[in-house]
Amino acid sequence: MARIAVIGAGLGALAASARLAVAGHEVTVYERAGTYGGGVRRRERDGFRFDTGPGLLHLPAVYRDLFVKTGREPLEECVGLVQLDPAVRHVFADGTAVSLPHASRAGTVQALDAALGAGAGERWTDLLARARTVWEATRRPLLEEPLGAVGAPADGPALDRSPYPALRRKGLLRRRAPTLAEVAADELRDPRLIAMLNSCVHAYGLDPRTAPSSATVLPWIEHTFGSWYVRGGMRALAETLYGRCLERGVSFRFDTEVLAVREEDGRASGVVLAAAPDVAADAVVAGSWWPPAAPRAGADGAGAGGSGTDRPGPDGTVPCAPARSRLTVLLALTGGRPAGTVHRTVVHRADAPGQPLTVLRPDDATLSPDAAHETAVLSVTVDADEIPGRAEADRLADRLVAAADTAGLGLGPRILWREIRTPHDVEAETGAPAGLVPAPALAGPGGGGRAGGGGRAGGGTRCRAPNRTATEGFYRAGGWAHPGGGLAHAGMSGALVAGLIVEGDDWRGSQ
Repeated sequence: MARIAVIGAGLGALAASARLAVAGHEVTVYERAGTYGGGVRRRERDGFRFDTGPGLLHLPAVYRDLFVKTGREPLEECVGLVQLDPAVRHVFADGTAVSLPHASRAGTVQALDAALGAGAGERWTDLLARARTVWEATRRPLLEEPLGAVGAPADGPALDRSPYPALRRKGLLRRRAPTLAEVAADELRDPRLIAMLNSCVHAYGLDPRTAPSSATVLPWIEHTFGSWYVRGGMRALAETLYGRCLERGVSFRFDTEVLAVREEDGRASGVVLAAAPDVAADAVVAGSWWPPAAPRAGADGAGAGGSGTDRPGPDGTVPCAPARSRLTVLLALTGGRPAGTVHRTVVHRADAPGQPLTVLRPDDATLSPDAAHETAVLSVTVDADEIPGRAEADRLADRLVAAADTAGLGLGPRILWREIRTPHDVEAETGAPAGLVPAPALAGPGGGGRAGGGGRAGGGTRCRAPNRTATEGFYRAGGWAHPGGGLAHAGMSGALVAGLIVEGDDWRGSQ
């Protein structure tokens, strides 16, 4: 039995902790905040309840596997999973709208042709069919295999190219792989279809103008595996996973900040705490954004060890793929939820083309004080420095509510009160600088399959920090580690780290 110290209590860290505890290890989680869940939080006020982090789950199989492997109760017996159908409704700037069904090619073709004109559905589903090539080529190296330290021979250099079979515009010879925006222009042509594709990657914090064509896998995943809501809000998933950890004997120390990882003889040997004696450990898992990740040599914490990829760069960041933040508006509404309301609506704003607004209105009675009230969550992706203060946040929130009402949602006149959550609030909760939210790792130019690169958050490299670092016994999980951000990807990072610790550093993923 090994002593494992886990830094942070986000979902990736919780997933690793539960699996490690089941394998017989002594696991202790050290969390700087007073609660678990990382960015998966809940806001409660006057009987209203809101998710303040991710509102939907894709690839639920990741958590189904986690709950099967860590206990007798499957996921569906622990939380209420609801599949969205329609999966999403798009309202475009020209007033047209379309609701897309779950996992139905024929239904999608019919809906798009009816709303956007003959041929629109085929162009969209043909693009998704080509995106399946990306899934088949990258599923294992980007989701099911750990990413090793710099120099490891199996780090996946083939992922430096996008496997998406893009169609070429006639007569155009490209010297580089197309971006997602170029693929959309070439293959979809209709500006509304282009907006649909771009909005999906925007939701993950990616810019279509720089994202590789392999980002087409993101809408393919949603179309194929569906969009799922957890009854009671996504915080209920974090609560259930935390409970599973407790059942398996994981210990938690909240309000406990870790300053550094100790290193002795080239191996992680414990953690240095801010307000308590150092803690010895046989292995350390960094499960959150954690800049002081370079191990400290010696029992007294003097010196530094590890490789350049383990420590922050001169600007305080570690190598990572592009990341942006979000502004979220929580609305407490008078009046019940109208019949036929769609759970997720994407509004393609006329006032800000290319910056779509997502509106979530769950059909969940537990979120409001009674049937005469409703909740809604508005969110938009923003750059970390785009909202310097509350005045700018208020102005943007006004524009978002107006855009929703222009799209026919009629929320403004029903607002009882609202709360605005800025990137600064995200930073305060998660510790991520400027409230950055990590995007999933993708194959494509810029380092999709290799650790390293040294770029700033928001730069061009598409890799995540390796699960197995250059310091023996020091591992990374969570959205800032391979395979990147999002609930499913974070959950997979926990499975990968647990596999490395339990099976050994030469483990290459489940077979």
